Amino acid sequence: MTETEIRQKVVSTAKKYLGCNEKDGSHQQFVDTYNHFKPLPRNHRMTYTAAWCATFVSAVSIECGLTDIMPVECGCGYMISLYKKLGRWREDENYIPKAGDVIFYDWDDGKDFATTDDIGSPEHVGIVTGVSGRVITVVEGNKNDAVAFRTVQVNGRYIRGYGLPDYTSRATPAPAPKPVAKCPYAEPSRDLRRGSKGNGVKWVQWHLNQTGEKLKIDGDFGVLTKAAVLRFQKKQKLVQDGIVGSKTRTALKKAVK
Repeated sequence: MTETEIRQKVVSTAKKYLGCNEKDGSHQQFVDTYNHFKPLPRNHRMTYTAAWCATFVSAVSIECGLTDIMPVECGCGYMISLYKKLGRWREDENYIPKAGDVIFYDWDDGKDFATTDDIGSPEHVGIVTGVSGRVITVVEGNKNDAVAFRTVQVNGRYIRGYGLPDYTSRATPAPAPKPVAKCPYAEPSRDLRRGSKGNGVKWVQWHLNQTGEKLKIDGDFGVLTKAAVLRFQKKQKLVQDGIVGSKTRTALKKAVK
């Protein structure tokens, strides 16, 4: 998976739990997931009545199999310490996060938040799902006792900082695109149609095969070749006459680039 795909996996996993809440007990699944994780951080088991924002983020990490880069903890302060140990803590509140980053809050942030760095005790945490301009959208556990969205401005009040999972370290490079084969036949300089023969027809047949056709490259412009030309012309919104003129040749060359 690419880094973007891994980030999206984290976001999608978090979002699928939107609406889970304490009232109906559906939040208990996050506590259970956390308590079954080994080794249990600080050997501290969570209860169903404890604040569960960090537990929710940890449960998402566990489900996604990313606990080596997205630390598991049930306390916000302890979770920040783990990000610091990994060298993945971002103190800058003016940082523009990416989807999958972990945002921490301090509800005691002062009114001078825009010009000062909040270094208070963290009290809440969530997973960034996206940024539009300077508006950050976050999905959080234990927001009004449920999994829900929050929006906050970049450098907005209450932002404590960010944990940045090293998604790059878990990504695999995208496969290199296959090199485009070079046609071994010369491009014809005249119009070709049913009954035409020669290497010019082979050029047409070769190009049609690159678009998905399975013609025998025999240099004979027969019924099957004409049918393939008509299909290609229709797909390219060209005049459907079955004749390979300059416009059809140009479209064939562009189709295999």
